[in-house]
Amino acid sequence: MTKATLKQLRFPTVDGLSIRASFDGGAMSSDFGSLLVAGVDRQIGVTARLADAFTDRRHGSYITHILQDLVKQRIYQQASGYEDGNDSDCLRTDPMFKLAVGRRPLDEGNDLASQPTFSRLENAATRKDIYRMSRAMIDQFLASYAKAPKLIVLDMDHTSDRTFGQQEFSFYNHHYRSYCYLPLTIFEGSSGKLVSAILRPGKRPTGKENAMIMKRIIRHIRKAWPRTHIILRGDGHFSNPELMQLCLDDKQMDFIFGLPSNKKLAAMAVPLLGEARTLHAYRSSLLKANGEPAQSTQLFEEYQYAAKSWPQPFRIILKAEVMDAGSNPRFIVTSIKDLSPETAYKKLYCDRGNDERYIKELKSDLACDRTSNSSFLANCMRLLISCAAYTLIHSLRSETLRGTSMARASASTIISRLFKIGRFTKLCG
Repeated sequence: MTKATLKQLRFPTVDGLSIRASFDGGAMSSDFGSLLVAGVDRQIGVTARLADAFTDRRHGSYITHILQDLVKQRIYQQASGYEDGNDSDCLRTDPMFKLAVGRRPLDEGNDLASQPTFSRLENAATRKDIYRMSRAMIDQFLASYAKAPKLIVLDMDHTSDRTFGQQEFSFYNHHYRSYCYLPLTIFEGSSGKLVSAILRPGKRPTGKENAMIMKRIIRHIRKAWPRTHIILRGDGHFSNPELMQLCLDDKQMDFIFGLPSNKKLAAMAVPLLGEARTLHAYRSSLLKANGEPAQSTQLFEEYQYAAKSWPQPFRIILKAEVMDAGSNPRFIVTSIKDLSPETAYKKLYCDRGNDERYIKELKSDLACDRTSNSSFLANCMRLLISCAAYTLIHSLRSETLRGTSMARASASTIISRLFKIGRFTKLCG
């Protein structure tokens, strides 16, 4: 083929229109989203905070890529759906990622970093680096507010992060039936903002460990927001005396936790469950007579109760639910006194279900469970990279995309519909 035909192809005309295919469009990319997250990052500064928290111990004479560029590249790739460090081998020449990091896209000799560089960076992380980067993520959360809010709800939950092979602090967890890590995630419940995520071994956490982690996080928040009211919210395995005492020690804190049933609680629930069964039978007969579908019956009541290990008695709320399939009593414990039992359960406690959605986005869409390194500290850094990617996506969705159809879209939807747009780069002039 001649040089001319390589530049352009001609096709048969259609309705008087000529069709030509050209090959000189410039450098092509299918990742326009990297420029979007870079624009968000310039506004909120999450990569700068993480880079400043990491100590670069490389010898200056061997440095090709500065630390700030490495952090940007890795986080932008994660936010764009590239979860594997090996992806950088292909993306290091991508013009959009070059532009996002701040490099000219078509110049030779200025490619981005490759996979071995990121592997060395992750394995160079120390405990002090991880601690400072974790604090930087909390600083990022604090900076996302123009002024101190009156109230925040800290949703705590653990999630399974399966491990394979010889990985540090990987333990068998019988509940999940696998070897895993069990990271603790903390989100602000009303906004979905990520406060922090802490990678931890796969064993079940104790109340003392949960309280130790939350005490450090709350102490850091209190330095910036001394008068903000904080509510700790979690499921049944957070209803332990250490977290309760943590809230009692701070007059601007409350808690609301799920509470596993026991013999004493089950006995307390018997009268209300009897009322619920009677009411359910009556309602079911009416619905059946009218040809309407069956519905569950829910009644609420509160008690004062204290387990032996608790620092004092607390308010227990019972949801006595009866369905055609049987009874389903549930309990929560809370230090909040000014809400009715039904409101406390339905409006406040049940809203923690959104936390599952936030975790799913962090885990499934942004691959926070891509912790396949043998080093525990390197995996801690990988988790923080996913946390930063989540922060960028959340800020893009809640601020830039506000009022659009994408304002409530998941990260995977934003990546597939908004980020994966083909673009060509061509230097002019």
